[in-house]
Amino acid sequence: MRHMNIPVFIPHMGCPNLCVFCNQRTISGTCFFCEDNVKKIIDKALSTADGAEAEIAYFGGSFTGIDRSLMVRLLDTAQAYVDSGKVSGIRMSTRPDYIDGEITDILKNYTVSQIELGIQSMSDRVLDICRRGHTAADTEKAVSMLTSAGFETVGQMMVGLPSASIDDEIMTAEKICDMGCVASRIYPTVVFKDTELYSMMQEGSYVPLDLEEAVGRSAAVLDVFEKRNVRCLRVGLCDSENLRSDDSYAAGPNHSALGELVMSRLFYDRISRELDRIKPDASVGRLVIECPKGAVSKVSGNGKQNKMKISDAYGIKNIKIIENRELLGYNIKIRLE
Repeated sequence: MRHMNIPVFIPHMGCPNLCVFCNQRTISGTCFFCEDNVKKIIDKALSTADGAEAEIAYFGGSFTGIDRSLMVRLLDTAQAYVDSGKVSGIRMSTRPDYIDGEITDILKNYTVSQIELGIQSMSDRVLDICRRGHTAADTEKAVSMLTSAGFETVGQMMVGLPSASIDDEIMTAEKICDMGCVASRIYPTVVFKDTELYSMMQEGSYVPLDLEEAVGRSAAVLDVFEKRNVRCLRVGLCDSENLRSDDSYAAGPNHSALGELVMSRLFYDRISRELDRIKPDASVGRLVIECPKGAVSKVSGNGKQNKMKISDAYGIKNIKIIENRELLGYNIKIRLE
């Protein structure tokens, strides 16, 4: 059954912190929150659900950090839709330092399916430079509490943060898996105007990743999640999140098919590693690459770039890509003819 989230944005409510990369009003596209509009948002989304399994998602801010009475009212509103059978569950995004025993006790009274934590990095150095306001230890404690309380946790992380290296990012992905998160999201850092990161970029203390760097580093992180069987829900911000507005977007990896580019790069990296192991010689007539169902275009690459790069790097001119329905994820099989 097709799944859909019904996003209800809580823009920066409940969060006194302002990370260097954050302009929450820009990211969510919402400048204010009106509780009276919540049911209207949900009902409108349900009218177009077309049989999809729907969940109400309180995203955009730190849901568990908002005023307790408001949080409970919003949970009550969502639970009424669950009880009526119109939606299957409730999910939310929040910060690791806004999870404690009181919060988990409250959430256990509702049909909460998943809680997404803005982990961003497991490097205390990176967190400090980003003025994140919490430590890696806070994240470990939060995930442990949520897991012990029976909640599934999704770990959100960022690529290309100030001072972060690819090693920091791979370590963060490994930690997300180690902590028991069931899924992940990867967000290459985008610079929005009216943020401290924008000022850092202007003064030269921060250089955003270009598209190629962001794709390569995100693919390395995705590789970790794939190997550890932690599903990646998304790579990159949604195209609707003001990434096309010159009034908000300033710099950084911004492509309408960023996720596709990252998936394609992961296939290329895995094919390259296998060819490096095999070490094909000039006598190879054809390279046959078997891939999961529906992945032929991703293996071939945008504009067949993967095929061209493989041909240039290994001297193989005849490359055939075929589906193998027994393969899953990003697994491939290679044979030389």
